[in-house]
Amino acid sequence: AYVAATAYKTDDYRPYLFKTTDYGKTWKKIVNGIANDAFTRVVREDPNRRGFLYAGTETGMYYSANDGETWQSLRLNLPVVPITDLAIHKREADLVVATQGRSFYVLDNLPLLYQMADMQRADAFLFKPEDAYRTPGGGGFNFTATAAFGANPPNGAVVHYYLKSKPKEITLEFLDSSGKLVRKFTGKPPVEGAPIAPTAPPQSPFGGGAGEPPLPIEVGLNRFVWNYRLPNATTLPGLILWGGSLAGPKVVPGNYQVRFSVDGKVVSTENFMVKADPRLATAPADFQKQFDFLSNTRDKLTATHEAVLEIRDVRKQFEDLSARMKPEQKDLKDKAADIVRKLTAVEEELMQTKIKSSQDALNYPIKLNNKLAALASSVDSADYAPTAQSYEVYNDLTGRIDAQLAILARIKTEDITAFNRLFAEKNLPVIVTKSK
Repeated sequence: AYVAATAYKTDDYRPYLFKTTDYGKTWKKIVNGIANDAFTRVVREDPNRRGFLYAGTETGMYYSANDGETWQSLRLNLPVVPITDLAIHKREADLVVATQGRSFYVLDNLPLLYQMADMQRADAFLFKPEDAYRTPGGGGFNFTATAAFGANPPNGAVVHYYLKSKPKEITLEFLDSSGKLVRKFTGKPPVEGAPIAPTAPPQSPFGGGAGEPPLPIEVGLNRFVWNYRLPNATTLPGLILWGGSLAGPKVVPGNYQVRFSVDGKVVSTENFMVKADPRLATAPADFQKQFDFLSNTRDKLTATHEAVLEIRDVRKQFEDLSARMKPEQKDLKDKAADIVRKLTAVEEELMQTKIKSSQDALNYPIKLNNKLAALASSVDSADYAPTAQSYEVYNDLTGRIDAQLAILARIKTEDITAFNRLFAEKNLPVIVTKSK
């Protein structure tokens, strides 16, 4: 048992914490490490960790990992404020702190503190992640706050890791229950003198999926949040979507692992769970249906955009080649122009090439890629199985996309092959230099 006492009303501001192991027959003072002028108001033992204590003083928070033998400050971003009471949420392992006049605070993920001693003995250390809840989030627009308010925990699986010194490369790999790789992130220190790489942009209501989030690689404690998603669909330079998303699908609730490697050597692997929102009654089979639907949609968007990238590359080659052709090579130039027209026609069916800003879709109708991305955004907006209408729209859109991809395939196998054959027959130079 433990007790906190105060004597500040007699001008004694020293801390007084005591513990007994013989039902109160004897008491031992346990204040080693607490500031001498921080009188103590409350002490609590962690219900999940015997001998792990928290103490609230007149000026802040302390914790002890050895049953009060020594104490360490737990101020973090807490203001200098009297701590009047403490409570530990046993299931969620959160510490709730009541203050005198400064509201209350919650410290999430107490198991991080449990593992601090192991961390301090290691060159690199992966903390066991908390189980994470897959909850809906995002959407709408953000406005500047007009009043103080608290911050919600990150929406994702939160991974903490420690680096004693800066390595050349680190990786975090997320695996499913069978050990299959789901997502991999890599972090490297910036090259000295190189421009700073932009961070991943947030999801835009008018654009595609967010970019790849950076993996921190700082000396000390690092935190990374995985949003449960697989890699995004391939995007296009300057792509603007109206109400569509290229974001990869979220994994289904279940058991997962995270593997931490430093300079190619595995440090450790930890297990965690992705749990369904407890407010929902969605069946596991429905989560799987949504995942399969969004995976197929993502893959079709990738195929669509890779086709557009190929069209643009081939068209640029034809344009460069045509610019070097002489007047007597008009037949080749006309064939090149005809192929370019065919390629452009396919591109303009797959995507709206006239959209240059977010509002242009009001004037220029969106095309197949945007319609499919908008369908994905709709199905992804809630944790339920896709509707029958969603499957119908998917089949219609992918059928029309496949028809355009088939046209592109014929252009490549017939028109471009014939052009290359004619070009070779004329024995024309591939590389042209200026005449002296």
